[in-house]
Amino acid sequence: MDGSSQLCADVRIEAGTVRCVGTWTTRNLDRADRRLHQIAWPAGPEVVVDAREVASLDLAGAWVLRGAVQALEGGDRRVELRLRPEHAALLRMVDAPELGAAANAGATSRTLLFRIGAWVFETGREIVGVLAFLGSNVLVAVRALRRPSLVRGRAVLHHVQSVGFEALPIVGMLTFLVGVVVAYLGAGPLRRYGANIFVVDLVGIAMLREFAPLFTAIIVAGRSAAAFAAELGTMKVTEEVDALRTLGISPEALLVLPKILALAIALPLLTVYADAVGVLGGMVAARGELGVGWSEFLDRFEKAIHLQVYLVGVGKAAFFASIIGVIGCYQGFQVSGDAESVGRRTTVAVVQSIVLVILADALLSVVFNVLGI
Repeated sequence: MDGSSQLCADVRIEAGTVRCVGTWTTRNLDRADRRLHQIAWPAGPEVVVDAREVASLDLAGAWVLRGAVQALEGGDRRVELRLRPEHAALLRMVDAPELGAAANAGATSRTLLFRIGAWVFETGREIVGVLAFLGSNVLVAVRALRRPSLVRGRAVLHHVQSVGFEALPIVGMLTFLVGVVVAYLGAGPLRRYGANIFVVDLVGIAMLREFAPLFTAIIVAGRSAAAFAAELGTMKVTEEVDALRTLGISPEALLVLPKILALAIALPLLTVYADAVGVLGGMVAARGELGVGWSEFLDRFEKAIHLQVYLVGVGKAAFFASIIGVIGCYQGFQVSGDAESVGRRTTVAVVQSIVLVILADALLSVVFNVLGI
């Protein structure tokens, strides 16, 4: 049995025999439960369920195993269940009439509370895991400051290219259109009050302070957080990460730190590019809709938009870069043993990165407002 089987509960069909392997305990039953709902059961009147390779079994695992046997028996099959002697007592407990009746009676009332409790527990564990991962990488970064040779320069430049340069077309197109939309939205009210020139203030502040860093971070989260999680997850599945640790090489220094440094470099630069393209989109819309010429727009822009507005947007981008890098790499290291886990963790990385970027942007807006920035 390989290491992944011992960590996760799993179900396999081999020569007409249903083999249950791994650790069938509360924390490891997700995969087995999904497999039991998706698996194509062996044909024939007799089926053997061999659970002797189950390394560990608790009451929850026994319930799931008994449910699988009952599902097979429901198809007019005769099922032979093979167990380790030490696990037979748990199956007898599950089969006890009084236990089954109590479980059925309380299932409906406990479902909602159980789900809320499970969500709170998993969320708390995820937060603790992310903070621990962040702390370990901060220590690696401190060591890298004293020993710069720990950071691979070529890897950083490679990730700067993939994260930054290759994202230029999509970032430019999106922010140009956002600038056009912002100018068109403000055109009606401004024309009504004869304040056409103030479209410059609207476009400049909206793009430089909010939209350019936020939309750029969302695009990068969709591209790079997914790429980081998939790359590290695949390395975890192929045991390359374990091999690095065996050789005494820190995976954080070799794999994680270059990615986060590349994001910290590329995302602010992408934001500066997005600022320019978004303002250009606003200029095009202002000229066509409000008759504000290029020179008028630039003259007003120089007077209305202060350096602080620009620096706030770039500073946000650097903060968003750290969120995207940490979440993408953390989810990649959480992959557990199979290709399905890689896909699931990649999706989680993208969703969490985008949600946390938006929450961070809202929180920073409130803080800056309180501080008068």
